Amino acid sequence: MSSTPVTPTPSSLDQEIARRLKRSADGLLPAIAQQYDSGEVLMLGWMDDEALHRTLTTGRCTYWSRSRREYWVKGDTSGHVQHVKSVALDCDADTVLVKVDQVGAACHTGDRTCFDADVLLKDAGSGATAEGQ
Repeated sequence: MSSTPVTPTPSSLDQEIARRLKRSADGLLPAIAQQYDSGEVLMLGWMDDEALHRTLTTGRCTYWSRSRREYWVKGDTSGHVQHVKSVALDCDADTVLVKVDQVGAACHTGDRTCFDADVLLKDAGSGATAEGQ
C-alpha cells in the first residue's frame, strides 16, 4: 500500500477526534461492525477520516473501498443496510468499533457475517482440536 492519503481533500471530521486517530500508512483505520444487541461480529471494513465523519453524521456505515478507491455506504446497492447505534475507538485509537442494526446479510457473499463460513477453531475450551472437529 502506498503512504499517500486515500482522500485528496480535507475531511469534515471533528478535529478533536481526528487528532486522536492512529491511522495506517495509507490513512485508514480498520472498522469492525458488530450487531448491537447480540454482539455478533459482522464484518471488517476500512475507514478514513471522511468515512468516519459520514458514519458519525448520517447514521449509516460508510467505508473506503481499497480496491475501488471510493466510498461506499453499506446497503446502497444490496439493501443490506447497517443502521449505526454507537461508534467507539479502541484503547490505542487505531480501530473503530461500530455497533449496528444489520438489515440482511453483512457479507458480500450473502452470509449473515463474514466470519461464519471458514471457522478455524471452535469450542477451544472443550478440548477439541481444529483437526478433530
